[in-house]
Amino acid sequence: MSPIPRRSLLKAAAAAGAAAHFSWSLGSAPAAADGPGKRAAGGPVELTWLEDGGLGAAPGSTVGVPWPKGAYEADQTFTLTDDGGRAVPVQTWPLAYWPDGSLKWTAHAVGPQSAAEKYTLKAGASAAPAKKVIVDRKGGSVEVGTGVITARIGTSGATLVKSVRRGATEIAKDGRLVLLRQGEIEDGDRGTARYERFESAIGEVAVEQEGPVRAVVRIDGKHRRGGRSWLPFSVRLYFYAGAESFRMVHTITYDGKQEPGRASGDFVRGLGVRFTVPMRDAAYDRHIRIGGDGTGLLREAVKGITGLRRDPGAAVQAAQFEGEKLPDPATWDQRVTGRLHLIPEWGDYTLSQLSADGFTLRKRTKKGHGWIAAGGGHRASGFGYVGGASGGLAFGLRDFWEKHPAGLDIRSAQTDEAEVTLWLWSPEAQPMDLRFYHDGMGQDTYEKQLDGLEITYEDYEPEFGTPYGIARTSELFFWAHDSTPAADTLAHQIEAVRTPPQLRPPPSQFITSGVFGPGLYAEPDRSTPAKAEIEDHLDFLFTYYKDQVEQRRWYGFWDYGDVMHSYDTARHQWRYDVGGYAWDNSELSPDLWLWYAYLRSGRADIFRFAEAMTRHTGEVDVYHLGKWAGLGTRHGVQHYADSAKQQRIANTTYRRFYYFLTADERVGDLMHANVDSDETFLALDPQRKVRTDPYTPDRHALSIGFGTDWSGLVSAWLTEWERRGPKWRKARARVLSTMETIAAQPNGFVQGSGLYDLDTGRFAVADKAVVSVSHLSAVFGLNELCAELIDLVDHEKFEEAYLDYCRCFNATKAEQKARYGSDFGSLILFQGHSRLDAYAAHRTGDKKLAQRAWDKFLRSDGYTENAPWKTTKVSGPAALVPGSEAAWVSTNDTALYGLAAIENLALLGEPK
Repeated sequence: MSPIPRRSLLKAAAAAGAAAHFSWSLGSAPAAADGPGKRAAGGPVELTWLEDGGLGAAPGSTVGVPWPKGAYEADQTFTLTDDGGRAVPVQTWPLAYWPDGSLKWTAHAVGPQSAAEKYTLKAGASAAPAKKVIVDRKGGSVEVGTGVITARIGTSGATLVKSVRRGATEIAKDGRLVLLRQGEIEDGDRGTARYERFESAIGEVAVEQEGPVRAVVRIDGKHRRGGRSWLPFSVRLYFYAGAESFRMVHTITYDGKQEPGRASGDFVRGLGVRFTVPMRDAAYDRHIRIGGDGTGLLREAVKGITGLRRDPGAAVQAAQFEGEKLPDPATWDQRVTGRLHLIPEWGDYTLSQLSADGFTLRKRTKKGHGWIAAGGGHRASGFGYVGGASGGLAFGLRDFWEKHPAGLDIRSAQTDEAEVTLWLWSPEAQPMDLRFYHDGMGQDTYEKQLDGLEITYEDYEPEFGTPYGIARTSELFFWAHDSTPAADTLAHQIEAVRTPPQLRPPPSQFITSGVFGPGLYAEPDRSTPAKAEIEDHLDFLFTYYKDQVEQRRWYGFWDYGDVMHSYDTARHQWRYDVGGYAWDNSELSPDLWLWYAYLRSGRADIFRFAEAMTRHTGEVDVYHLGKWAGLGTRHGVQHYADSAKQQRIANTTYRRFYYFLTADERVGDLMHANVDSDETFLALDPQRKVRTDPYTPDRHALSIGFGTDWSGLVSAWLTEWERRGPKWRKARARVLSTMETIAAQPNGFVQGSGLYDLDTGRFAVADKAVVSVSHLSAVFGLNELCAELIDLVDHEKFEEAYLDYCRCFNATKAEQKARYGSDFGSLILFQGHSRLDAYAAHRTGDKKLAQRAWDKFLRSDGYTENAPWKTTKVSGPAALVPGSEAAWVSTNDTALYGLAAIENLALLGEPK
């Protein structure tokens, strides 16, 4: 096979009168047909809510909206109206730009006041909010006012939020972080647990946005006790105009030491966020609310007057239950009034969710006295309230039971100051044990270590199974109320904690704007039996994984958001304990499959599944501190266990979707941190165990692959360039120089790898042609990134090099040899690579290539017509819990089938 430039193919097709036919029959017209810089219409965009729960109860909502190239200049302003035509205040800022400087993505923030079903966003001037967010820096604090509440944020010391006021009333104060360290972990019934309490120590505070609709304050620091500081944190506080609440995004990065085989180390026993709440009301006007299952609530008073032997009056009892201020006790039945001092005051409450399957609730009068059971249930909402008729604090922790062990504490509500703690890791659980799970079994050489791949599919290396540098992000919400809210109001807030309201543009806006790989996805189409069958298969796979998360209990603080890699048919169980077959860690891009599935469908359940995966894989599977910062860990029994530390797992490609859809600053941090991840190839050679030739990493000659390595690097550079981040000029230069020098290789992408210079950002052009093709090269986002790059950058030789790779991977060995002088060896994953055939066919109009794409998709490996496309029931004694299984399903095949199905349908149309 000889490389044929795309322009030559299109010219030949046009001469034969067939170019128009190719564009029509193979899907949408090539994205590059508009040409660089051509202006496109933006037009009004309809925004709707992803779900309808919790509207108006959350602090506010922020949404990202994409625009076609050239639609709007960088300084364009926008206006928002609701479905009644009323202007809605909106704060707008750019998220990304096209290369010509026009807007590619914009973010839009709205406050909580409007809960219309839909909105219209268009060019124009925004309405001003009646109550603006105002940020004032004074003394040793930053003060943020929403027009309803005012928060004073500390800039030093232990207190993050010094006070939260509503009007003249202080609702909460002394908001700080709490960490309990246990230096020794008990094993069995021996040992003595001793705790050390650490508190937050602020290192730096930055105001990232300051209104008029949205303000963001970032606080960075560490937990400190005496002379030791550890466990870095990054906290962002979000405020919206007119809101009585604020949101906290809380991230910790583990930098302690835990060694396998040793009982001593840095074991987290408790991790939480704590506020003090002033209690001004009489004990019988102080109210406790704790969320149970669904929107269920424990509704009690510190001094309860219901259920007594003597009745104070039905109206008084009902008022206390509703949280209303009670009339003067002198108006009650005097048999009650005269004995109020004899009624216990219940000041302490604790809810513990130590697993995904049950919570317990108990209370006591005060410290030093016994606890009594106050109830329990299945899955608590992670929500509570403490205060009284004159006001109080409501609080909630998102993904409460999903990220167990979690807890809620209310302490000393009978005194002048109650204390509230939201435990991200409950101290009632076992300590956070992150020690490596086995001893390596004498694998002291690379040969012995690689032998592990032959039996457990695990890549082991001493001291590589470390959690040092992994992170986790949590979301919390706080409401400052001027009285105890009604039950319906609290139920609405529970919904907002569980599923924060999220605005969204329609799928058509993503498709027509040309973002995330133009032409690679289209809205679901069931117009023919063949298309409908593939759509059914896509739905089956997503539903199966969603159900497996529940059936297999893929929950927990460090695990929630990931899925397993492979299934053990003998045990009717995923291979959770077998080396590289356990947690998936983004292997073969399930993240991409899920996000493309959302972009084309707009389905809320897919969005939330992908959101949880993005939060997990970007934090837990990647190192953020230490010598491996910027690298991720290959799939394994523990998320950090495998010794394959590679940039492909830290891939910015998997984070970009969530960032641009929500403007989430934490994910933006993760992407920005990857801009210099090419430096990690100096720290660790990903091919060190399999190289046959001598190699020492050299700053000016780093061996970097054009597939899994470069696709991860270029996604970080491209995203920084689009965002115009602090290093965007360097990032743009890296994008362009690596595209140029890959295209200049004797065999282009088929060359496999090149020697990269960290200082120039270029690959050395090899003087000898080499054929080096891996089945993994294109399955970590290469096709999707190249589709974007080809659309963005007019580089004919790069496009020719990539299209040649696309044509040749699934070609016969004879065709490969004819083109390159050597075939590609034994390859697999043909079904997943059919999307490369489809992309090349779409770009060139090659009908034979289009047919091969469908042949490889429908009749090669992966999921073909022989797949059963159904589940079977499993129950005891064969399985731990009753449920279903599809023993033929693996996450590798699912991700590749999903991406190939979505892209082939969009690029080629009708399956053949």
